[in-house]
Amino acid sequence: MRQKLRADATDAALLQALIAEPDATTLAIAEKTRLARNTVRARLTRYAEQEVLRSFERRIDPAFLGYPLRAYIVTTVVQSKLDRVGAALAEIPEVLEVHGLTGVSDLLVHVVARDADDLYRVAGKILSIGGVERTNTGLVMRELVGYRVAQLIDDGAAAGSASG
Repeated sequence: MRQKLRADATDAALLQALIAEPDATTLAIAEKTRLARNTVRARLTRYAEQEVLRSFERRIDPAFLGYPLRAYIVTTVVQSKLDRVGAALAEIPEVLEVHGLTGVSDLLVHVVARDADDLYRVAGKILSIGGVERTNTGLVMRELVGYRVAQLIDDGAAAGSASG
């Protein structure tokens, strides 16, 4: 497994510029950050190779696609069937992401649905997967803090510079 590098001050400047304007060209980022265009291009290439930047898919709001309901389904599974359960979850289109957990449950499954009846159907599909012992569904009523990392950039870059 290749070791991922930590962000430095140059990375911090580039990432902040990308957050401000995700569709900016290399030239526009270079001008905004006062970095050489080749430096910007090299860093963007490194980000792609190391999968630093998440896919465009994460930017699409499922509600726009007809799935306004979001829920998290906490799932308990038979440990020996964990891989099979994960593969089966990946086959359900309404499953956005699955996280393995420690503690009282095994998986946190993020799902979307068209309405309450559709959520019932999706939750039932998950519960019917061989190896799933039980589920507990929590409906997202509203988002209080959205996905964000901008507040981590300067601190992370400082830590990366200090350790590198």
